[in-house]
Amino acid sequence: MLAQKNIEVNNNLKIGKLELDNPIFLAPMAGVTDHSYRVIAREMGAGVVYTEFVSSNGIIRENQKTFDLASFTDSERPIGIQVFGDDHVVVGESAKMLYDRLQPDIIDINFGCPVPKVTKRGAGSGALKDLDVMQEITSAVLDAVPEIPITVKMRSGIDKNSIVSTEAAIRLEKIGVSAITLHPRTMKQQYTGFADWSLIKEMKDSVQIPIIGNGDIQNADDAMRMFNETGCDAIMIARGSLGNPWIFRSIKNKLTGKTDTPPTLSDRIQMCRRHFELLKSHKYEKVCVNLTKKHLNWYLKGFAGASDWRKKFMVTKTIEDIDKLLKELFIEFSVK
Repeated sequence: MLAQKNIEVNNNLKIGKLELDNPIFLAPMAGVTDHSYRVIAREMGAGVVYTEFVSSNGIIRENQKTFDLASFTDSERPIGIQVFGDDHVVVGESAKMLYDRLQPDIIDINFGCPVPKVTKRGAGSGALKDLDVMQEITSAVLDAVPEIPITVKMRSGIDKNSIVSTEAAIRLEKIGVSAITLHPRTMKQQYTGFADWSLIKEMKDSVQIPIIGNGDIQNADDAMRMFNETGCDAIMIARGSLGNPWIFRSIKNKLTGKTDTPPTLSDRIQMCRRHFELLKSHKYEKVCVNLTKKHLNWYLKGFAGASDWRKKFMVTKTIEDIDKLLKELFIEFSVK
């Protein structure tokens, strides 16, 4: 492992014409990175955030739920919308519709999702089976939306015997992709095993466009190690932020040489309330309750009695139930 050194924020990071001064990105995560989550990530220090990935078929059919997943507010900028699909015509048309209606800062193409219901149709990381298809889909989006950066998030290959990430990056750079995020696990790995960061370095050394590293970043030290070992231009945080949006602040502090203070139990409990209030203002009750329970299950860990509190929240059924229980939680731990 390379010796660690101080890393400075790249104030000249450019993705296409988009200029960025913060190389810490929130990854798109299905069922997670909605408006509420993105707002919190931005408040905690994320430089760029992404929507949940959206179906190109849902977009061209003008499915309102799909458009809702892609919708955002100006306060969340810079923001990317991630789209997936297996038909280049459909993906291209959907990208054009997304740009025309929502004007995101980035459109990202998902070649990374390993979920079978996506990959079996040749979408997500399933596109890595045929780089010609991957290139065709990407070209369609580039042609449809020349106004903003088009980026790609991908895995390293289908399995350990078919690693194609570097070859794909070289091809994608040639056709005009502005940046690539590499999660160096294979499709077959899904979320098991370890991400092979050496593939991020290999990709970075093979192209001139920005490379964003993703995978196995759980804290600021991991982030520094990825920068050092791979030379990547930015990092993208996914599961490492679940129940821990402070990771963005911690990494930013590390990058800028500021003292970092871990979140206290009071901070965690206050974040439960903050997240709940955001969900209440943007979701119907049933969705709000279900999402609140999911996120509180991540927030409420690492202290005496945490499992008991999680169990209490898991049986709530209404917004009023959650509100009452949160008040009890605040009183229990003397949180103001």
